Amino acid sequence: MKKIYGFTHYSFFTEMSELAAKHKSFDLSLGLPDFDIDARLRLFLKEAADHDSHHYEPLAGNPMLIKSIIAFNNERKNSIQLKVNEVTVIPCATFALHTALKSILNQGDEVIIIQPSYYTYGPSVVLNGGIPVYYDLDHDFTINWEKFQNCISEKTKAVIVNSPQNPTGTIWQQSDWNQLYELIKHQEIYLISEEIYDTYCYDGIEHYSSFLHADLKSRTFCIFSFGKMFHTSGWKVSYLLASEELTAKFRCHQQYISYSVNAPAQYALAKYLEVFDASESRQVMQHKRDLFNELIAFTPLEAVRKAEGSVFQIVNFRNISTTMTDVEFSKWLTVEKKTACLPLSAFYNSRQNSDYVRFSFAKKDEVIIQALEHLRKNL
Repeated sequence: MKKIYGFTHYSFFTEMSELAAKHKSFDLSLGLPDFDIDARLRLFLKEAADHDSHHYEPLAGNPMLIKSIIAFNNERKNSIQLKVNEVTVIPCATFALHTALKSILNQGDEVIIIQPSYYTYGPSVVLNGGIPVYYDLDHDFTINWEKFQNCISEKTKAVIVNSPQNPTGTIWQQSDWNQLYELIKHQEIYLISEEIYDTYCYDGIEHYSSFLHADLKSRTFCIFSFGKMFHTSGWKVSYLLASEELTAKFRCHQQYISYSVNAPAQYALAKYLEVFDASESRQVMQHKRDLFNELIAFTPLEAVRKAEGSVFQIVNFRNISTTMTDVEFSKWLTVEKKTACLPLSAFYNSRQNSDYVRFSFAKKDEVIIQALEHLRKNL
């Protein structure tokens, strides 16, 4: 495939989903839910169509939605206190990542990317004139802070963190943010913190945002996604938290790229946030995670530990094959065993193979049951 800026102009994610459709396989490869959105949210969107919600909203976002975002974050158990000028409504998380980098990078600046990571991170850095510096998590998917420190140089300008993380399902605690700050506090290093699975933290773990760290807050772009929260990725509405100074820089660039965001959807989301129960949503997804892990245990595939958060579970496949690469195994499982997954190496720039594949449990219960029952009988 043709490469753009050194990256393959092509998505393995799309290929695996298409392969699943072609072979009529159970598709657990992507994080796209196969269940419907809340009926109330649908009604609010219809209500928006009957209002004057069809013209540009302000650059910062619909004031009603900003007010709802502030109230929602204030009510978290780990409450985030926000000012109006610290909130910006944006088209999507990828847009926020790209525009945040554009706001801070100069040519040749380095950005540390923790791997495995979502495939857009490296290209966004390069497209903004930066140089990706990859740090690979240890074998248990934890950070060795001494090794991480070796990635920091005088050229380092930013670090990208994703918590809860896609694909590993690990979550950063307050101590992790403290550790990161201690390593970067002596330099002008910014943090881009993608927290789009914030409402999916399990087993009593509460999301702890980077924006709560008193010292990191002034240098953080913190990204959230209504698409992930409410299963409405096609609506293209997310939001960004940043200090007033960084918000001003961000909006300077946003005005020339997207300006404002889907107006009817903003209205509907503002109304829905007033009735949304994050604990109920979390319980639903934790049930799906537990169901997946309960059933995967009856197969040779090994989920070493349950995902702490997100909608993904990584699984070791070496009990089945010691010779196939994770790409070969993913394709074999999709075509021959009728269950689609993604190879973990798709989330690395630095390696072509791993011992793991990633499944999504953001699916109807019957799909999870049917897929894993099929694997139990056929692996």
